[in-house]
Amino acid sequence: MPAIRLLPDTLISQIAAGEVVERPASVVKELVENSLDAGATDIHIVLEEGGIRQIRVVDNGAGIGKDDLPLAFARHATSKIASLEDLEQVRSLGFRGEALASIASVSRVTLSSRAASEDRAYTAIAEDGRIGSPEPAAHPVGTTVEVSDLYYNTPARRKFLKSDATEFAHCEDVVTRAALSRPEVTFTLRHNGRVVARMAPANFAQRVESALGSEFAQSMRSLDANASSLKVCGFAGSPSYSRSSRDNQFTYVNGRFVRDKLLSHALREAYRDVLHGDRHPAYVLFLDIDPRGVDVNVHPAKTEIRFRDARAVHQFVFHAVAKSLAAAPGEAPASVATPIAYGLSPEVSAGQAALSLAQPMASYSARFARYPQEPATAGMAPGAAQPLQGLPLGYAIAQLHGIYILAQNAQGLVLVDMHAAHERILYEKLKSALDARTMNTQKLLIPSTFHADRIDVATVEEHGETLNLLGFDVAAISPFALAVRAVPAMLADADPAEVARALLRDVREYGASRVLTERRDELLGTMACHGAVRANRTLTIPEMNALLREMEETERAGQCNHGRPTWYQMSLQDLDKLFLRGR
Repeated sequence: MPAIRLLPDTLISQIAAGEVVERPASVVKELVENSLDAGATDIHIVLEEGGIRQIRVVDNGAGIGKDDLPLAFARHATSKIASLEDLEQVRSLGFRGEALASIASVSRVTLSSRAASEDRAYTAIAEDGRIGSPEPAAHPVGTTVEVSDLYYNTPARRKFLKSDATEFAHCEDVVTRAALSRPEVTFTLRHNGRVVARMAPANFAQRVESALGSEFAQSMRSLDANASSLKVCGFAGSPSYSRSSRDNQFTYVNGRFVRDKLLSHALREAYRDVLHGDRHPAYVLFLDIDPRGVDVNVHPAKTEIRFRDARAVHQFVFHAVAKSLAAAPGEAPASVATPIAYGLSPEVSAGQAALSLAQPMASYSARFARYPQEPATAGMAPGAAQPLQGLPLGYAIAQLHGIYILAQNAQGLVLVDMHAAHERILYEKLKSALDARTMNTQKLLIPSTFHADRIDVATVEEHGETLNLLGFDVAAISPFALAVRAVPAMLADADPAEVARALLRDVREYGASRVLTERRDELLGTMACHGAVRANRTLTIPEMNALLREMEETERAGQCNHGRPTWYQMSLQDLDKLFLRGR
């Protein structure tokens, strides 16, 4: 008797179903994608017991003709591709021709459909690998697929399913992903006889709000960037809308929802400067690329892909999202329409480099001379906002408890955390100066000395060049003492010894090369924190206004180095609500 034998078709289909039909949500995904490929504009998804007992998807798409109904259940039968050339440039969501066959091998399936070109509808039933002949039925143009008793014939697989609530949550996620990709399509989701969600046709922003909620919609920044054959558009959530999990992260490639490590890494890098700790960003992004530049035939679930020029895609997405997040308060963060030359670092002009050498907080009064002087805001009527136009953060009117700046702009009241705001300004300037190798130093009239152990002294002697590059001049004056003789000009107000200790600690722990590469941002963030204006520091009105103008010129000024907001807008309407005005 031969040891190798051919498996029966039913078992082959059940094995294949293990990759395609992981849980009820997998069925919903495949059926909804078929509906979208059929051109449906109205899709109803009806679930019973989380989809375990029954899944029914009804659409108004092109429908299936009588002669094609039995083929719909056949493995590797599809209308979407016919050759290798078609496969290499596929744009349809489905193309393998095995989803319905796999579903039918582990459930009872009834397929009812009427093609737009035919006068009547037909129904076919598949069960236990047997496909019934098409029978006449009453059905409008479109298709209904009813899947009952998932895994009834493979009880071992059924045991791995979770509770009804858990399985339904996964199904709901699938519907949300599909709805985000096609805002022009109506989606209705029912569970156990109750309508859970109904999303009518809308523009993209409205669909995002209906699917993900108003909180995300209010925080999102739109982007639209083009470069050669690449285009990315969508919405990137503000860092202030960070999440404790990755639940609101949606990436699509040519309209297909994907989970791609390369895109995820590009997005993490784009948020790295504004989001720290264990927080995760939220976004809905669509990448459009020549189909020949991406391989979607990687896994039966079709959520994994491969890019032919992975580096170019990574750089393009990274720069597009980073540019959107870098919009200063003075810019409109809602749109990034400028084409981006991917693969290149963002340019830093000579003017920006010079600006990065601007004076520390103590000399803001002198710097303010180049800005318009603040208007006499006291007693201004709410409608008299003309002097405030063009200044997003407005003009300072007071300082609160030495911590917050209160400013008036055209919309109402602006609250600024002065330390957090100054910290971001210094951080961006330090980065620009270090990248341009133009870190200006300021010699101290009296060197700042402090006690040090032998390893700190050795670190100074070994890595003096790195310290100089960062704007510090530190020298050993004894085996157990160091003297700070110069610091970066931007940190002139900081405690020299304290900043030097933090710097030496990083150099000692990570090494000079890592401090200047992968640890660079953390180190510069620490330096900026030490140099930023402290709480309880009294500022004059000109100094406060200078800080506001600096914020308007600084990238990512809406968040501090730790991802917290630096300012908050309260509109006149918000204030009216607080005081019940107009009621």
